[in-house]
Amino acid sequence: LRLGRRRRFKLVRQAEQLWHYGHLCIRSLLFNSFTNSDVVLDSLFEPVYWLVDHVTRWFGVVFVALVIGLTSSIVAIVYICLLPLILQTYTPAWICWHLAYGHWNLIMIVFHYYKAITTSPGQTGGTKDDLTGVSICRKCIAPKPARTHHCSICNRCVLKMDHHCQAAWLNNCVGHYNHRYFFSFCLFMTMGCIYCSISGWEMFRDAYAAIETYYQTPPPTFSFRQRAFHKSVVYLWVLCSSVALALGALTLWHAALITHGETSIERHINKKERQRMQKKGKVFRNPYSYGSWDNWKVFLGVDVPRHWLTRVLLPSPHLPHGTGLSWDLPPCVTEQRAPLMAI
Repeated sequence: LRLGRRRRFKLVRQAEQLWHYGHLCIRSLLFNSFTNSDVVLDSLFEPVYWLVDHVTRWFGVVFVALVIGLTSSIVAIVYICLLPLILQTYTPAWICWHLAYGHWNLIMIVFHYYKAITTSPGQTGGTKDDLTGVSICRKCIAPKPARTHHCSICNRCVLKMDHHCQAAWLNNCVGHYNHRYFFSFCLFMTMGCIYCSISGWEMFRDAYAAIETYYQTPPPTFSFRQRAFHKSVVYLWVLCSSVALALGALTLWHAALITHGETSIERHINKKERQRMQKKGKVFRNPYSYGSWDNWKVFLGVDVPRHWLTRVLLPSPHLPHGTGLSWDLPPCVTEQRAPLMAI
């Protein structure tokens, strides 16, 4: 019995030694003094993040095809159904207005959408020694300049990153070099949808009333072409009104950010920093904000008064101020702003 107990105790001790040895190996291989509960959760959810990022890339391609298809359908309805009616019933002055404004708005939408999806937002190039970073990117393990953030979908650091745009169907990051194109596309698309909704309101009411009579007894004698016209007008008005509301809200949000000299990411960062400084009795000031008017001039690239016409009201591929790696005072700014933090 004593020999049996000794053997059992020996097996238990060996099992405990193996357990402690394995535990020590795992701790030594995975030990990190910066590890906390957030890092552990991020590591556990890393496969989920990877799956979402890769699926989102394919969603972007689908959204680009969707916006092109929907916009093309609206333009086709306007040319095939509405334009002949406008030419027959409107006065020459109204005809000139609709032709001029409608085609100008369409050109601005197409130009800025194409530039937004094809223009690279800007990334940190060159060697690591060439970059002056304010922090180190945890994913790229490289210096990260001011206002630069890592995009998990593009898997790169983006200069002055605002967001990775899927909501506006760009399939691209919105950053330093295409931020203006993104906002201009949202603005002119909203203006175009509002224009179609207001101009087509009377035709929408007539077409909707005609559709309601389809199921009467006896049914009205509408031809196939008339039925197609009614449904096309209702489709145009409902789609344009919905997009105008949704995209209009997004445009107003980004207009507020531009007014304060912030991006979507910086909005959250500055809010936390403002609360932190407030607890210390100090006031946080955004170093990249030059005042509401100057912020718009910097964002739109307006250096001289004629640029409001050539760079804002007309398609313009001009580059933004600066390189995105450093942020010097733009020449169009009228006065130097306060420092980052003031007591």
